[in-house]
Amino acid sequence: MSPLHALLNRASLACCGLVLALTLRAEAPATQAPANTPPAELKPTALVLLWHHQAQFAGYYMALERGFYRREGLDVTLRRGGPDVRPADELARGRTEFCVAMLASALERRANGRPLVLLSQIVNRSNFSLVAWKRPPSEPSTTIKELSDLDGHPVSIWEADLRLPYLACFDVQKIEPDILPQYYALSLFFHHGVDACAVMRYNEYHRLIQHGVHPDDIVIFNLWEHGVTLPEDGLYTLERTWQEQPEKCAAFVKASLEGWRYARAHPEETLDVVMRYVEQDNLPTNRPHMRWMLGEILDSIFPAENSPWSLGKLSPQAFAETLKLIKRHSSLPIEPTFEEFTTPEARHVAP
Repeated sequence: MSPLHALLNRASLACCGLVLALTLRAEAPATQAPANTPPAELKPTALVLLWHHQAQFAGYYMALERGFYRREGLDVTLRRGGPDVRPADELARGRTEFCVAMLASALERRANGRPLVLLSQIVNRSNFSLVAWKRPPSEPSTTIKELSDLDGHPVSIWEADLRLPYLACFDVQKIEPDILPQYYALSLFFHHGVDACAVMRYNEYHRLIQHGVHPDDIVIFNLWEHGVTLPEDGLYTLERTWQEQPEKCAAFVKASLEGWRYARAHPEETLDVVMRYVEQDNLPTNRPHMRWMLGEILDSIFPAENSPWSLGKLSPQAFAETLKLIKRHSSLPIEPTFEEFTTPEARHVAP
């Protein structure tokens, strides 16, 4: 081969290499994580949510969307919950490493021999509420103004894990409503079959408004304002997982909390992502409802000034109060201690 041919071949190869490099760069998906490059080896893991996809879980969506989990070395799969999925049971059976669960439910399972541990208390302000008709169908001549006015009136409340807060509230208020079972629809209340019903402030209350119930016709009683301050959603794992992989657990919590902070700072972008999840699952909801839910859930996660809780932490007082309420309405074979049930990073230390 002549020197001229060799020179031309080298130039041709260099040009092809440049074209290939530019092509690969153009096709490579841009990372959504801020600045930091994710580790080459990601550890696979999964989080089971407490319910169907909705803004209640926006922080986890954003931690995944923005690459916060990957930045911490985690390849996270989010799995929906729902009436057919019990997250704490999925965790106990080894089908996931992390789950979202209510504090009271997790405590009961721990007391019954399932070694759940709290990694982070996400929702500290309760969202359990009661909604009542101001003019109750059972006695239209009367008016419901105070929670005590529901004494003797037909009231529907949820069953199983969601029943405890309402029974505790009735105890605190020293009232005895005529309790009826409530399932996943609000039709009994909507059609005036009961005088009051259980709602989550971030969800069913707003759904009633969207379905035509006028706010002036009802009154809402937030349980946290009537003596029942049960923390709700927390991040859990098995005790064995935390003992064997503490760095992985810490990384998961760090990225999750960063996702919640991002959701708070970028609500409209977060709603875009939330709506993508709900539309993929064909869930019957809408953006205004998800906006309401996001606002309410953020208010129950991030403490206002002088609030008695801190982000991601559970206080010994809230733990003790929850345990007390559980014991009042069910028997516990074992009584977990605060230190057994929580990781050091999940404990609120009073200043």
